[in-house]
Amino acid sequence: MSEILIRPAIDADLPAILAIYNDAVATTTAIWNERLSDLDDRRHWWQDRVKQGFPVLVAELNGACTGYATYGPFRPNDGYKHSRELSIYVDAAHRGKGIASKLMNALEGRARADGVHVLVGGLEAENTASLALHAKHGFEQVAHLKQVGRKFDRWLDLVLMQKVLD
Repeated sequence: MSEILIRPAIDADLPAILAIYNDAVATTTAIWNERLSDLDDRRHWWQDRVKQGFPVLVAELNGACTGYATYGPFRPNDGYKHSRELSIYVDAAHRGKGIASKLMNALEGRARADGVHVLVGGLEAENTASLALHAKHGFEQVAHLKQVGRKFDRWLDLVLMQKVLD
């Protein structure tokens, strides 16, 4: 397999980010939205993240964006300013190839450089791949919230996992 390059997202990556996002919305419980996004929405989202100083990283394989990772505010109040909630998504055709782990390592490195104290992942309780990814990278489960979301005509549980970085 070719080398996976992790780098900051650029405007040219947005169509791939959009496709990955919309696939997760349409076919998984990883994102609890029901509406598909469009390119303008993803562009505003990316620009807003960058403007706030949050990373949007992509995994590039053979010249194509195959996944992305970011973090942003955990909660809005000032007391949470040292905690961030992360998101990692990989194109369905490229899952299981170590891309998510490379994105997680890069995102954690960026978080440490930015002085983030805690990273938090909010995961659907039956998303075994994401639960395993976070556990592999030293995250621990700290909460299991039952039936707090709904998608695909069923109730969803939310698992919170965290990693203290320093």
